[in-house]
Amino acid sequence: MKEAGWLAVTREVQVPLLAAVLIGGYLTKARQALRARPGPGPTALFPPWLRRPVAVTLCAAELVLGAALLLTAGRTGGGIPALAVRAATALLFGTAAAALYELRARRPDAGCGCFGELSRTPVSWRVIARAALLGVAALSSIGAPPLRMPDSADQAWLTLAAAAIELAVLAVLSPEIGQVMARLSHADPCELREVPVRRTLSTLHASTSWRRYQRFLTTPAPADIWREGCWRFLVFPGVLASRRVDVVFAVHLAGRGAPIRVGLLDTGPTFAAGPDIPVRDPLQISNPV
Repeated sequence: MKEAGWLAVTREVQVPLLAAVLIGGYLTKARQALRARPGPGPTALFPPWLRRPVAVTLCAAELVLGAALLLTAGRTGGGIPALAVRAATALLFGTAAAALYELRARRPDAGCGCFGELSRTPVSWRVIARAALLGVAALSSIGAPPLRMPDSADQAWLTLAAAAIELAVLAVLSPEIGQVMARLSHADPCELREVPVRRTLSTLHASTSWRRYQRFLTTPAPADIWREGCWRFLVFPGVLASRRVDVVFAVHLAGRGAPIRVGLLDTGPTFAAGPDIPVRDPLQISNPV
């Protein structure tokens, strides 16, 4: 290594780590991107007819950039090609962080889709921070010397330590780790899992959807509760725009941070003297399963 020290080693390990993240993202959602209905992610911000092309384009970009990072990591691929690929990678992750922030604001119940079906939990600040961190990592790799084998055992241990620390930080920022551990534990599928109603209520009360619609409810307790597969439905009577409505929350039984959908049903006439509450762009669904 031409440069010595912890900072130089940290810069150099970014290229293989970024390549692994990009290719891993491609592998976990390639099949999903080719379906007629792409899964969760920032594609939900686009019109329905654009979602599949955008998903396929994003998936292809991850594969191309991941492979290009590896091909330009050595001396034969250095120079302008390496600079261009690393700058494009930084742009991709920076755009992803901005898109996830917008997705959290407009669709707080949607998952990031970063790793396909493993990324269905609602977008959190951890996921946004992860995308921003990867963008900074890509920027720091610009101008780093070509990769080569460590010259000594001390440099080898330093490289392993830098990679291990960054992987640990990424693991802390990745809710997908919990999904992987749950699948590896061979737990019962959610369709057969016994989940107490009080736990579902606790998950609901901690959600953004509950805080958004709570002011429209006329009772604190649900009027009806039932379960279908992995979803539990809770119906609360409410008043919206001076009309009686039923607010239906669909809570996925994966626990805290699980997806929550909201539906509104007009059930009665206009009140003669009720509060004139403006409609807040409710997210209406017919079947969230």
